[in-house]
Amino acid sequence: MEALLLYIELDKSDPVIDDLLPSLNNKQPKIIAATLTALTSIFHAYGIKVVDPKPVLKALPKVFGHADKNVRAEAQNLAVELYRWLREAMKTLFWNELKPVQQQDLEKLFEAVKQEPPPKQERLLRSQQAVQAASSSAQQDDDAEAEVEEEQPAEIDTFDLAEPVDVLSKVPADFQEHMASSKWKERKDALDALFAAANTDRIKDGSFDDIVTALAKSMKDANIAVVTVAANCIECLAKGLRRGFAKYRGRIMPPIMERLKEKKQSVVDALGAALDAAFASTGLSECLEDILEYLKHKNPQVKSETLKFLIRCLKTTREAPSKPEVKLIAEASTKLLTESVEATRAAGAEALGTLMKIMGERAMGPYMDGLDDIRKTKIKEFCDAAEVKAKEKPKPVAPPPKAAPSGQKKTMVKKPAPGAKKPAPAAAAAPQEELAPPPPKAPSNKTTLSKLSAPKALIPPQKTGLQAPKKISGPPSSLQSPRRNITPQSADEDSAPAPTSKLGRGLAGRPLGRPAPLSSSTATTEPPTAASAPPALDPAERLELEELRTEKERLVRTNEDLRTEKSRLQSQIHELQNQNAQLIEDHTRDVLSIKAKETQLVRARSDAESAEVQVGRLGRELERLKREVKRAEGQKG
Repeated sequence: MEALLLYIELDKSDPVIDDLLPSLNNKQPKIIAATLTALTSIFHAYGIKVVDPKPVLKALPKVFGHADKNVRAEAQNLAVELYRWLREAMKTLFWNELKPVQQQDLEKLFEAVKQEPPPKQERLLRSQQAVQAASSSAQQDDDAEAEVEEEQPAEIDTFDLAEPVDVLSKVPADFQEHMASSKWKERKDALDALFAAANTDRIKDGSFDDIVTALAKSMKDANIAVVTVAANCIECLAKGLRRGFAKYRGRIMPPIMERLKEKKQSVVDALGAALDAAFASTGLSECLEDILEYLKHKNPQVKSETLKFLIRCLKTTREAPSKPEVKLIAEASTKLLTESVEATRAAGAEALGTLMKIMGERAMGPYMDGLDDIRKTKIKEFCDAAEVKAKEKPKPVAPPPKAAPSGQKKTMVKKPAPGAKKPAPAAAAAPQEELAPPPPKAPSNKTTLSKLSAPKALIPPQKTGLQAPKKISGPPSSLQSPRRNITPQSADEDSAPAPTSKLGRGLAGRPLGRPAPLSSSTATTEPPTAASAPPALDPAERLELEELRTEKERLVRTNEDLRTEKSRLQSQIHELQNQNAQLIEDHTRDVLSIKAKETQLVRARSDAESAEVQVGRLGRELERLKREVKRAEGQKG
């Protein structure tokens, strides 16, 4: 047994299974039982992803009919092991070939398996071991997330296990003739024959153009029985062909949506099942254009049923819609929140809630701003209750910021590189150290710094600003003190002042550059910078600035409130317009009904008058006959 498992671990399982299956036809029961035990161990260790279960499932019915009880017991063990992995999907291949007693015994064994957790692969191939080792050494965090994802077992579909069936060869030769018949019974019989042929798990791909065209025409049939069977046929073809049915979606989906106006619920359910099957063969992006088109339909029931179909699509899709698609869906659903029909409004809220479940509340925020609190609460309730299969796309965007520090390090290294000369960085570093003390003097130009610097930075310069005018009123020698403080800095720089100005001094460098034009009006360049600089903001000006900022914030809030109020009023206008249109429609219907009743009343009056005339005529005829009878009796007497 270990040798067989090792053979599979080294390479793959197909050669081993191909060599084991002929042993099931051996004459000795011990060999057959041992082969079944080996197959059970192989599936238990590697699962169905490594070992293909189809050949084994095809051979099971013959083993269940063996005369030896040990062989049948091992066959039951193998069937139970396969049921652990495949569940109900395995029954499509061999279940009908078993005896009723064997089916009952297996059902009892399957009941115990249903309570067990989903199985996992216990033994890995060498290739899987290498991949696991590489992934574990590369990303530990991703491995933890992958383990969480692996805990959710993949659903086994009967489509993957079933053999393709050639449906075209089973379709009656006179199918098109009967579909063109004027008798609904013949059309229905033709569709029943097609349904019997197409009602299988997997259909062999072929040219179904003529059949799909006939089914699309049947959606306009006056007989609802024909429409129902046609919808069932579309569902079977879409489920059996899967991706092969995608090329027919554009021809079959619009007629089905148009027929959603049908009042009978059984017909609507059949049409909805056909739409779901057609959607499963394609995707949300392919179907979205038709869905949005029929959300604008005049018939309220078509809107409501199309919206329900959109909700089912959002719940079953495995790919989150793109941002343009989210915008289209959200805008269309928001418009339906103001419909006059309650079911349509509820469906619109459910569509927005389901979309929020997929994309998140942050992505749906812009589309929720114009809604009132009641609708937001309802949408949030639908979001909490929705169960979706799509995964959010924004999650993979998180890792890129980790690479940012490396880019920053490179930029830090590149800064000294362009200099190419070692003295240049040293010279640049020296002015930066010397320029540290001057910031308190720099705020002499308060016009530029008042908007950029914090109020705390402005407090110490106020003293210097008040002292400067006093020095100007004195002798010129008082102006030399700031000059002596500035000249040591220029002397220590040694190099020309141009490089230091290019390096930039931040906010402190800007005021020193602007007083230069002021020197033209005065005799010297440096003293005017200290003398002509306006004083810092006094408390009154600062208070006025704060008041202006508060007023600005108040205006901004008022503007936002007005916008919200405008959107709310627009939604109310929409709702009132819809109600008005509904009232006009009801009024028109009532007027037509009154006119019809008046016409009926006129006809009834005319009929009554003619009946009265006829009654009078008959009465006179009766009187005449009575007189003749009396006359005849008098003559006899």
